Amino acid sequence: MQAVRCSVCAGRIAGSLQRQSSKRFTSSDSGVFSILNPTFQKPQETPKNSHMSKASLSVGLGLHALSFSQQIENLSHDSLIRRAASVMTDSSSTLLSQATLALIASLTDYSKAVHTRIAVQRQYLASLGKLSPAEDDSLWQLINKQREGAADRLSQCKHYESVWINAMNISKMAAEAAYVSGAEQASITMRTNIQLAQAQADESKKVSAEADKKLAETKADEIQRMAEYHAFLQNSEHEVHEAYLRED
Repeated sequence: MQAVRCSVCAGRIAGSLQRQSSKRFTSSDSGVFSILNPTFQKPQETPKNSHMSKASLSVGLGLHALSFSQQIENLSHDSLIRRAASVMTDSSSTLLSQATLALIASLTDYSKAVHTRIAVQRQYLASLGKLSPAEDDSLWQLINKQREGAADRLSQCKHYESVWINAMNISKMAAEAAYVSGAEQASITMRTNIQLAQAQADESKKVSAEADKKLAETKADEIQRMAEYHAFLQNSEHEVHEAYLRED
């Protein structure tokens, strides 16, 4: 009898444990699925302020349409002409800048070549009558080489000066076109660049002109010194000839 009671108690205890286990599993269903399948979510309810999101979307689309319409308005004929004028002044400024740099460099090289030629010629004049025929011939070859070099530099100067003059004319027309089209700032910048290029070119031309002036003075001195030297040689020959006659 006691054994029967024990078996009945054991059955009750087992049933109670089974019911508790079933309740725990049922209450944790969602937690288990969320762990095994992270994408599992409960259906969300439609937000109450969905009409506000639709309104915000409408406002955004309206602003985009307004911006697009403004861009279309900015592409008017006057606007396109002003933009083209600005691009033209930029290109003209680049051309003028490069042409000015080339002209200044060529004028500088020419001035150096002229001064080198002057130095060699003065050295020759200072050594008249003191050199051997071989030394005299060698120095004359050097003078001729310097003369040819200066002539080449001068030809290069004329070439770049022609390019520079054309660049100046183009830049002036670009500045005028920009002013007429309404691109006043581009026109002002272009005119400033023109004035700067003119000042730089004038300064380099002044230096080369001074070199030409010194070369002309050296040539005049050379002519005078050579005339005096030839006169001295003639007098020496005449004196030698008279002395020879007196001895006879």
